[in-house]
Amino acid sequence: MIDYNDLFKRTQYIFNKHGVEEDISETIADVLTHANLRGVDSHGVLRVSHYINRLRKGGINPSPDYDIQKTSSSTYTFDGDNGFGHHISKEAMKTAVTSAKNEGVGAVAVKNSSHCGALSYFVEQAANEDLIGIAMTHTDKIVTPYGSSEAFFGTNPIAFAFPAREENSVILDFATSTVALGKILDAKERGVSIPESWGVDKNGHPTESPDEVISLSPFGGPKGYGLAMVVEIFSALLTGAAFGPHVSKMYGDYDKNRELGHFFMAVDPSKFLPVEMFTSRLDQMIREIRNTAPAKGIEQVYVPGDIEMLTASKRKADGIPLPDSVMNFIMSESSEL
Repeated sequence: MIDYNDLFKRTQYIFNKHGVEEDISETIADVLTHANLRGVDSHGVLRVSHYINRLRKGGINPSPDYDIQKTSSSTYTFDGDNGFGHHISKEAMKTAVTSAKNEGVGAVAVKNSSHCGALSYFVEQAANEDLIGIAMTHTDKIVTPYGSSEAFFGTNPIAFAFPAREENSVILDFATSTVALGKILDAKERGVSIPESWGVDKNGHPTESPDEVISLSPFGGPKGYGLAMVVEIFSALLTGAAFGPHVSKMYGDYDKNRELGHFFMAVDPSKFLPVEMFTSRLDQMIREIRNTAPAKGIEQVYVPGDIEMLTASKRKADGIPLPDSVMNFIMSESSEL
């Protein structure tokens, strides 16, 4: 176990140590530890060694010069100059939030970015301002289209956040594959098996070994496949980024920029009805859902974000568990502290 604040400071220090600007390294640490707090360890500090490796080899620009262009009263393009996706995405959502407050909606198409981490962080940015947040991004190919034996899309996550009044915001963040690739990597790091429905081996057969996984399947068959394509259109075609099999690999070609695209949107509910009415009605919905009768074998009905908030509360109090290899890397790289 490691204390959350200690983990944050050490993570930020590591990126500072490797030449990343102060505000950027702070955001990276914030996004990564946010994921660990919520129990999404696949998108947490597990990734630090990878980012540092890519940074060292020139695949990420530590001091980018962002180019933000306003294309209408409420739409923007954002060129991230191949910097860290975490900071690029935070700044992009910040732009969307400002636009939404002024115009009712803000939409930002991002290009020339890198892996941005857990999308829940960015939609929560909007919810914290009493706005609805939407975010999506693509990744290199690892998921098969429904009915195909060949990977074409990435895990292509999408996220939403809705602000409540007294309850916590409703936050839904999910990959369009059966699971995120990070969960396979996390299982591999911890040396544990996985459900055979998570991935397939080189022969296209389901496997319980994370070491054998070559491709993932879309969740819900044709539904997840269709949604993956929608995410790809927003994240790649609309932004001008490469799509599908043309996206550079995350784990490979470390000296090359990823040139990923993201799409962010913020919507102001107060432009439709008083925000107090919207948030209080969402409170009512949340409570009524939680009070529905649980199915057999289920103790409690949750709404999206509940379990992650409970995990965050526990981990803030008790500490964050990390695999030995990850803990050793973090401690070694920040030993000066």
